[in-house]
Amino acid sequence: MPSYVVTGASRGLGFEFLRQLSNDPNNTVIGLVRNKTATEKSVVQELSGRKNIHIVQADITDYEALKTAAGETSSITGGSLDYLIANAGLISQWSAYDGLYALGKEPKELDKDLIDCFNVNVIGNIHLFNLFLPLIQKGNAKKVIALGTGMADDALTVEYDLDIAGPYSISKAAMNTVVAKYSAEFRKEGILFLSLSPGFVQTGQYENATEEQLRSVQAMGAKFAQYAPDFKGPITPEESIKAMMSVIEGASIEKGDGGAFLSHHGNKHWL
Repeated sequence: MPSYVVTGASRGLGFEFLRQLSNDPNNTVIGLVRNKTATEKSVVQELSGRKNIHIVQADITDYEALKTAAGETSSITGGSLDYLIANAGLISQWSAYDGLYALGKEPKELDKDLIDCFNVNVIGNIHLFNLFLPLIQKGNAKKVIALGTGMADDALTVEYDLDIAGPYSISKAAMNTVVAKYSAEFRKEGILFLSLSPGFVQTGQYENATEEQLRSVQAMGAKFAQYAPDFKGPITPEESIKAMMSVIEGASIEKGDGGAFLSHHGNKHWL
């Protein structure tokens, strides 16, 4: 009976992970969320009857809450865990549409944005890994997955002048290094650490964008079309999770995937 923990499981990609993983009644699926009551309501409304879903409350930036969540997870699974999927993350809307120079016109806000992104996307996940690793060590699959982004690929950024979303991209690039460091430490134990980009997914992130911000998005879309001539726009969460799970299931230390940074295609093609 494989067991999974998915952080940020209340909506978007996280909730789609819950949906797809819980399709198999043999799976034990644990969603870590900030608002347990609201998420449990969504599960009842959309995934009614699935007894293999467990919702545990924890904010990724709250160490004590994560520690408690690890204890609750151990009680649910019997002391082990097969897959840890670090999906929770901060995509700042304030810095999503401009370059660092433009953002620097508001230095205090830029400071806050950088720190917030780093706290959620890096420090929170380091604590998550540390607290759940004892369970992973006792699991069978022994796979730890951190959701990344193609925006953290410096070669892509330079070649296509992708100057926007600096704080988010920087924090995700740092997380790639975190994954590599954990792989260096735990690969000998057979634990796979992998950074995996979900692709460009339609999750409603631009619904409240201004006209000026939408022009920035359109400019990015034009660069994406240059990068991938067959690019037709964002994929759905369902498509993204299905593709990522294929990569997760097929990835292994023996294939050289330990500490790697891959796309939902299992390579370096980010769209």
